[in-house]
Amino acid sequence: MFRGTLRKIVWAGGMMNLLWKRQVLLKDFGPFAESVTERLKAASCQVALDRGRPVIYLPSAATNKEETARRIADRDKVSDGLICILSALELCRSYSVFKNRDTKKLELRSTPRKGLSLYHYFIDPFFGFMYARIRTWFPFDIQIGINGREWLARQLDREGVAYRRSDNCFPWIADVDRAQRLMDRLLAVSWPRHLDALARQINPAHSEIFRDFPARYYWSVPQSEWATDLLFKDSSALAHIYPGLVRHAMTAFSSTDVLRFLGRKVHGNFEGEVLSDFKHRAEGVRIKHRVGVNSVKLYDKQGSVLRAETTLNDPKGFKAYRRKEGEPHGELAWRTMRKGVADLHRRANVSQDSNERYLDALTVADTSTSLGDLLLPLCRPLRWKGQRVRGLRPWSPDDLALFQAVCRGEFSVNGFRNRDLQRLLFQTPPSEPKERRRRSAQITRRLRMLRAHGLIRKIPASRRYLLTNKGRDILSVVLTAQRVTLQQLNTAAA
Repeated sequence: MFRGTLRKIVWAGGMMNLLWKRQVLLKDFGPFAESVTERLKAASCQVALDRGRPVIYLPSAATNKEETARRIADRDKVSDGLICILSALELCRSYSVFKNRDTKKLELRSTPRKGLSLYHYFIDPFFGFMYARIRTWFPFDIQIGINGREWLARQLDREGVAYRRSDNCFPWIADVDRAQRLMDRLLAVSWPRHLDALARQINPAHSEIFRDFPARYYWSVPQSEWATDLLFKDSSALAHIYPGLVRHAMTAFSSTDVLRFLGRKVHGNFEGEVLSDFKHRAEGVRIKHRVGVNSVKLYDKQGSVLRAETTLNDPKGFKAYRRKEGEPHGELAWRTMRKGVADLHRRANVSQDSNERYLDALTVADTSTSLGDLLLPLCRPLRWKGQRVRGLRPWSPDDLALFQAVCRGEFSVNGFRNRDLQRLLFQTPPSEPKERRRRSAQITRRLRMLRAHGLIRKIPASRRYLLTNKGRDILSVVLTAQRVTLQQLNTAAA
């Protein structure tokens, strides 16, 4: 879902600048705003009238607009272009004029009110079935809903790749690798160009309304859902393992695990909520883990698709390698991720990493490999780069503390450094430089041990390390085993 905001007038001061430019007094703001609204509504609806498509008013904003539009498309055999325009009164923010009791002057304020929204539903030649909504009152916010699977279906058709689609998933694709390559192209789309074109389509009067006060839309993503689908050839195979996956996710994953999946730091100042819950749906059971307003969930689709899905509503906890906003030639650095489409590629990468961490952690559920067979090779010494490296000691306090440190959530995305582990594994700061060097050397040996056993890898051109897939799997098993009670073991063995 994309949101378009006219930054110039989204705040009261900016709106006052527009009124000053037009020489509109605050006492005349009501008639001025209403006249602009009528002009926008007429221009937007004229798009449908010119194409012979219906404009329908919905008495209730709660009416399912997508279902209504799809019924109209099926009835009228619409396969391309505008389907219809649906209008409804909805709560929004706009501007009103109030008299300040203290100053005895009129003031312009942003307040909630009910206003008419226009929903344009169409089948776009590039994105497929989609909608674009515009608020008809200042500041004319736009919301655009695009489904990546709609886009993929059109790409598969063009490439001649056979597939079977059911609802919002693909239970079968003839060439999965090719489909993934096509899906990856979506990240290379020039979003501002496409979204600006859609904005002009639903409001042809924009240039006229802002003829002497240029205002462009700033495009952001208030909510993104990024899914990873595992396709099963046999629905009975998924039905056999899914209950075990749900049970494992509810009983074995701690708050620390959930924070790690979503790439969040684990520290004493964290004040948010970490929640896990499951819900019975018509299709089956859905399990969701939430950290604040972000979440990762697991559910089955159509009996043969296992889907992990990360939803990001607040990306501020993540970093993007970018220039400072407003400095197009400034220095590149890791900065707070924005909601703007400029950081969308990084947002997709973060979401995909979250799905993969979650699915990797689930691989230990109901496995036929015994814990002993999994750990035995790691407990043996080996030679790495010509030197002997000791085996792991999974049950020793020192190695367990090391495992817990490298699995912390804050290291899931950007990795960890020697000094990060020093801070976690030593209770007090070093008292002198010699002690600091001794600790650094000790951590270096432990990092070397983890690298030799294939549990971590070094990030090129940096001093940071990341867990490998093997490392996540094995260390998750070890840490989960620490939390399993004797009663749970007896129940599992029964």
